Amino acid sequence: MKALIVTADDFGLHEAVNEAIEQAHRAGVLTCASLMVGAEACEDAVRRARTLPQLAVGLHVVLADGPAVLPPRRIPALVDDTGRFADRMARDGVRFFCLPRVRRQLEAEIRAQFAAFAATGLPLDHVNAHKHFHLHPTVLSMLLAIGAEYGRPPIRWPREPRWAAPRGAAALGGALLTPWLALLRLRLRAAGIASNDQVFGLSATGAMDESRLLEILARLPEGLTEIYLHPATRNALTPAMASYRHRDELDALLSARVRAAVRASSARTGGFRSLTAERAALAHTHPAA
Repeated sequence: MKALIVTADDFGLHEAVNEAIEQAHRAGVLTCASLMVGAEACEDAVRRARTLPQLAVGLHVVLADGPAVLPPRRIPALVDDTGRFADRMARDGVRFFCLPRVRRQLEAEIRAQFAAFAATGLPLDHVNAHKHFHLHPTVLSMLLAIGAEYGRPPIRWPREPRWAAPRGAAALGGALLTPWLALLRLRLRAAGIASNDQVFGLSATGAMDESRLLEILARLPEGLTEIYLHPATRNALTPAMASYRHRDELDALLSARVRAAVRASSARTGGFRSLTAERAALAHTHPAA
């Protein structure tokens, strides 16, 4: 079947993000959000989510460029004195592989983030990692093991179709991720974890405006597609997002033309849990489909 998940990442980062997510779900095409449980506006995000029963909320695990849940004294090898992860993913990725002490702290923090989400009382729709750090095999192993204790939530597969991927010099980074994407796909299937078939939002991160959404929806592929964005009611939320056009992304989610394009696509819409369950039921009923 053709199915569509429209996700906002960084739920809880800032009240401007939370406000945009509520608006985009109530009046637009947003169906899903990924929650940062250690972020400063998490409590506000959870309060809003409780009034939006059709909004599918998942866990956005933060292991880079963001706040941890555990205090710094518990995970000193991971965060600075303020409890914040650095944005040095290559260095930290090597440390995750090589240092048992770091891995123990990493597992404790990931477990704490799952527990913090469970404490909200919200149903866990999915899990992914900030900046797609779940492509790292060590991080993925922990998500699979700990996630098994929390209902085996679906996990995002961040592979963008070739026609939408960056070209030229920017394509090199995407090419370097190819083996990690293949490994992630294999491990999800081996573990029986549901996932999407393709994603949009990588090559145009921070610039998923109306024209970009309309282009994607006009060429929406078969299978389960996730489109993810970073909407907010204002721009320049953080130094790392200085170039993001948060407001343009919110306007795109609220666009009447985008709503019409979603309807015209004839895609089923919803969250990860509902759409992957529907797909599984369809495959069981019609094995040749």
